[in-house]
Amino acid sequence: MSIIKWSATKELDDMKREMDKLFEEFFSPVLQRRMGYLKPKSEVITPIVEMYDRVADVVVRVDLPGVNKDDVEISVLNDALTIKGEYRKTEDIKDESYYLKERLYGSFSRSILLPPDVDIEKVSAVMRNGVLEIVFAKKEEAKAKERKIEVK
Repeated sequence: MSIIKWSATKELDDMKREMDKLFEEFFSPVLQRRMGYLKPKSEVITPIVEMYDRVADVVVRVDLPGVNKDDVEISVLNDALTIKGEYRKTEDIKDESYYLKERLYGSFSRSILLPPDVDIEKVSAVMRNGVLEIVFAKKEEAKAKERKIEVK
């Protein structure tokens, strides 16, 4: 059995090397993304959605920058709202001409479950400044009712 001499500086050097490797693995994708070297891992386009409740209705807002309203299709099947469309390039730019490319182009589809108290027959949609807003009226039995109570 051989004896290995312990060295504090060697242990610190090994620890420093491991920490450098850890930080490089953690921050490398961020730096590459900022410098435009990293392509997205996924070509799936998912628009950003928010849904919130108002007293008489439920609002769904979808960010669709650069999408024409004629390129959007909205449907409801059972309790699921589906929004389909396409992000189109406005001009033909060669890939080698880009310094940075984070936008994705192509078809998208997003489905979300609706609350059970919405009336799918009473719905409206409008597109303003790249934001699609879909408003579902609530069913009458689901609307909040206020009742005044007399204090005696």
